[in-house]
Amino acid sequence: MAGKPDQIRDYDADPAFALHRGGKLEVRSTVPVRDNDDLSLAYTPGVARVCMAIADDPDLVDDYTWVSNVVAVISDGTAVLGLGDIGPAAAMPVMEGKALLFKQFAGVDSVPICLDCTDADELVETVIRLAPSFGGINLEDISAPRCFEVEDRLRAALDIPVFHDDQHGTAIVSLAALRNAARLTGKPFSEMRAVVAGAGASGVAVSRILLNAGIGDIAVSDSKGLIYEGRDGLNPVKQALARDTNRAGLKGSTEDALDGADVFIGLSGGTIREDCLDAMADDAIVFALSNPDPEIHPEIARRHARVVATGRSDFPNQINNVLAFPGVFRGALDVRAHSITEDMKLAAAEALAGVVGDDLSADYVIPSPFDERVAPAVSKAVADQARKEGVARL
Repeated sequence: MAGKPDQIRDYDADPAFALHRGGKLEVRSTVPVRDNDDLSLAYTPGVARVCMAIADDPDLVDDYTWVSNVVAVISDGTAVLGLGDIGPAAAMPVMEGKALLFKQFAGVDSVPICLDCTDADELVETVIRLAPSFGGINLEDISAPRCFEVEDRLRAALDIPVFHDDQHGTAIVSLAALRNAARLTGKPFSEMRAVVAGAGASGVAVSRILLNAGIGDIAVSDSKGLIYEGRDGLNPVKQALARDTNRAGLKGSTEDALDGADVFIGLSGGTIREDCLDAMADDAIVFALSNPDPEIHPEIARRHARVVATGRSDFPNQINNVLAFPGVFRGALDVRAHSITEDMKLAAAEALAGVVGDDLSADYVIPSPFDERVAPAVSKAVADQARKEGVARL
């Protein structure tokens, strides 16, 4: 049932509600229908010739429909922003927003789809059935650990890019910012030790991309403390992470691991004491990325760290996924890539870091989302790497 008129007026007094009234998207035609001749080409009988050509050669769907430039933004509403499991209907404003950003920053069309199912088998089956209508799948706000299984199974089943942005968007932007922060401090990336607080979707993905990029070591923590081989109660994702991280064999809490660490990346929604930052190495790097409340206030972190980043727009160095996902999909779609590989993500991060260039400073290790160089740089790097790896069809 629609909201009551008085209730609607109360909501519309809030500018956020006023902006969202009626939704943030619409569908517009790209061809005119001015007369019978136009109608006969856009629809029957002319459309039948196109349909039969595609039936004979399915690859033509990319040339004669919108499929090659359209991404499905899909969620089950189980891990929406910092709001948690609020369900598919309440997730729709976020999915609409994601689609808006795809178009705004990279010219990629997308369709928000919120599914009323949470079982991994049902999610995978549903997305597979939807896939012929799209050139790519952007998974969004699906809770861990199901998100790992869902993405892995879809990547195996489909021949179009599948990308869980909560994982890989955060990872790409974090790596780009960390590359520049390391350059500022003069520390070799291969000798840095990082502590990642949080082993959910973004924490695991950030840890994985840092390992792939050649960081010295990482200690990852979850709500029960540091993850290490042999710790009881680890799910398969964390067991794999334990095998590949924490070469120092650290045990205990996040705070314990910060002693002498070069980097802290917070993705857990928890808090960090100021004295723990004081125990970090000289020229420490602190990415307190939880929203809306960082693990430690940026002004406090600045007392102890050379570089501080957050997930918020009201402080310098915002780690914002919009710096990654539009350009990543633009590049993948432009070359009709079969998938988005790990090296394509690394290429995206390197390109994003490169936008900063000689303007690098403690307050500028990552560009603004409104920097018009970002999406073209990322998309070109992704497209070039796709061709290099042989996953491009163009």
